[in-house]
Amino acid sequence: MIFTSDNWAGAHPSIAAGLSANAGGFSTAYGDGTLDRAIYRRFNEIFEREVAVFFVATGTAANSLSLTAYNKPGGISFCHRESHLIEDECGAPEYFTGGSRLYGVDGALGKIDPNNLERAVGRFAPEIVHSGRPMAISITQSTEVGTVYTQNEIARISEIARHHRLPLHMDGARFANALVALGTTPAEMTWKSGVDILSFGGTKNGCWCAEAVVLFDLDRAGELAFLRKRAAQLFSKSRFVAAQFDAYFRDGLWLDTARHANAMAARLAAAIEDSPSARLAWLPQANEVFAVMKKAEVERLQAADAAFFDWHKPHGFDGHIGEDEALYRFVTSFATTVEEVDRFGHLIAG
Repeated sequence: MIFTSDNWAGAHPSIAAGLSANAGGFSTAYGDGTLDRAIYRRFNEIFEREVAVFFVATGTAANSLSLTAYNKPGGISFCHRESHLIEDECGAPEYFTGGSRLYGVDGALGKIDPNNLERAVGRFAPEIVHSGRPMAISITQSTEVGTVYTQNEIARISEIARHHRLPLHMDGARFANALVALGTTPAEMTWKSGVDILSFGGTKNGCWCAEAVVLFDLDRAGELAFLRKRAAQLFSKSRFVAAQFDAYFRDGLWLDTARHANAMAARLAAAIEDSPSARLAWLPQANEVFAVMKKAEVERLQAADAAFFDWHKPHGFDGHIGEDEALYRFVTSFATTVEEVDRFGHLIAG
């Protein structure tokens, strides 16, 4: 019963088969092969417009390069105070940009509060050299605590970005999970809502190692090509990333895997709700479930081979956590089965 992270899951069999199918023969290197170009066109179709696509190895690289594309001396990027960008990238965005800063903005359960964002950006007048100047805004979709920005919420943050002439970046490590949760289209959730650049994740949703920067602002594409190379993220045999995305997109596999992961999260949440020894901290919206549990009960569950992690109390959570309790995170994936969810539900049923 593995609920630690969707990063722990392996590769979807169709994606593994796609890699094997492209393992032989020869292909033009550095992203200019036939399959590479076909995937660029596929991204255009998915997003309903021309986009610039840059394959990278990790979400950290995608996030860092996205902000670097809009880098300024003294630059400040605004993101949620508990976002992956600010808490789990080991300073990579600052390193890639050569010294820009991340500024944390408050908001309940992983989502930036627009009023707090407006105040935060307003603190830094672009002409005052001492404090630095606003450079970008970044949101995470879905968030670190499994919540999802609605299209209206994205558009509201985009309005603030436009007012201050700042680009809006979306960290989409779990992009597909958020997309199917909203029941919308990639275009509607991104550029039609004001997003300028996207970290598009595939690794958490069934790929081996497939991430991409998707740039809607095509004027930045030439510069980003050089930034990616300098960051050691230009693959010579990029067809192996393209092969993963080829299988990922074929027949809507990427949406099916995300729907399955979300459905398993909902099933797990229902089991927790019915348990006398655990309670949901808040309702899940994608593929992450958070529960308050007694520490002694957690020891019993983990001894029975249930794997999951404790979690810090997020900003905006007003529920009670007793001295003998803690908050825990459960993550489901394309590989999570009904049987393991139900087995866990049986265990917590007492």
